[in-house]
Amino acid sequence: MPSNAARTLAALLVALCLLTFSLACGGDSDDTAEDADGGGGGEEAVALTPYAPSGNEGSIVGVVNFTGAAPAPKSISMDQDPVCAQTGAGATAEDIVVNGDKLSNVFIYIKDGKAGDKNISNLSFALPPQPAVLDQHGCRYVPHVIGVQTKQNVNFTNSDATSHNVNVDAAKNTKFNQGQPNGSAAITKTFARAETLIPVKCNQHPWMRAYIGVLGHPFFAVSGPDGKFEIKGVPPGTYNLVAWHEKYPQGQTMSVTVGAKESKQTDFSFTADQLKAELRDGALKVMPALELPLIGHH
Repeated sequence: MPSNAARTLAALLVALCLLTFSLACGGDSDDTAEDADGGGGGEEAVALTPYAPSGNEGSIVGVVNFTGAAPAPKSISMDQDPVCAQTGAGATAEDIVVNGDKLSNVFIYIKDGKAGDKNISNLSFALPPQPAVLDQHGCRYVPHVIGVQTKQNVNFTNSDATSHNVNVDAAKNTKFNQGQPNGSAAITKTFARAETLIPVKCNQHPWMRAYIGVLGHPFFAVSGPDGKFEIKGVPPGTYNLVAWHEKYPQGQTMSVTVGAKESKQTDFSFTADQLKAELRDGALKVMPALELPLIGHH
């Protein structure tokens, strides 16, 4: 008969084996999770089918309206940097830009849906031949909102006669915070996963803000000063279309069906109550950034 000590040791060995087996089989669910926002981003769990244009593609066109009392433009003081104070004299914030009853800087994109009998998230699309560009000009990010595809080159440039740093605070992609002196070469990056939207800031000039929408397809647009937008080359199908604004990040979603060669009119409307901004004494108050400006990146 085995002793009590031997039986205890055998039981411990069995438990250890079971634990090791469980850990080996369980894995980390995040490693294979599909990014559902925008489709096609990151390391896909299934092989994607390249999309071949048929000639029947349509478009989604529309306008983003604004209802209610438009907030007065919020002045920004750039006095901390003499170059910015000169080039950006009279600057106002871009968080809410209303022209009459039209709202600009709204990011409109297809979130999900089906192109024919295929989920758009299971299709891959050719990358644009040219990189996207986010410039620092007049001590502002230009444009304020930009859309790119996953794995597309994005050039961060500095057109100012002063130094900046590009702080990209991504959640699903790799963060980076890189100094960019005036006259330096463009910083070129790509984003592997779909993410809407990534905030960008300059630690040296804390009023500078921008947003990057990253999608696994090219079906997005940004409303202009007249509120208008157009998404071209949309395969016939039914989709969930989202209108995102930085003051209303939950966005507005509506279903839209695009027929063959159809130009589908789809309008959105935001209210003053939805886009309430924080004002003090009529000016935008910017809290100093916590991070220190960096030379290089991490």
